[in-house]
Amino acid sequence: MAVQKLRSGVISRIARLIDFRIDERLRDLNGRVNDLEHATADHRRRLDGAEGGLEHARGDLRWTRAELDRLIPSVAAQEAQLEDLRESLSLPAHADKPELAEARSLIQEIQRQHAQIRVRLAGIARYEDRLRRLEETITVPAGE
Repeated sequence: MAVQKLRSGVISRIARLIDFRIDERLRDLNGRVNDLEHATADHRRRLDGAEGGLEHARGDLRWTRAELDRLIPSVAAQEAQLEDLRESLSLPAHADKPELAEARSLIQEIQRQHAQIRVRLAGIARYEDRLRRLEETITVPAGE
């Protein structure tokens, strides 16, 4: 009887120790799972923000593309005008002085407008490059 009492005491102590260890591990695991759930929620929120920013950048890129498509014919027309004027000036001039002055002022105006368009196109190209780099940054996860 004493042996049986001793055996049941040892068994109950071992059972309590096992239960304690299991409860301790479960608390640790519950804490880790909770932390991972918070991290996952944070990652989802950040991903949603990044996708929204990417969609905004795509909209800006579409607008920029439309503006570029709108400006290209104007630039081409002005280049053609400028070339026609250069050709007409290289021909022997049969015009009087006021017509030559007017032609030169027209050429200068076209050159000024052409320079402005080049500056705008360069700005658009820089903007598109920024958008491209932003898209690459968003599509490649950090840490890779």
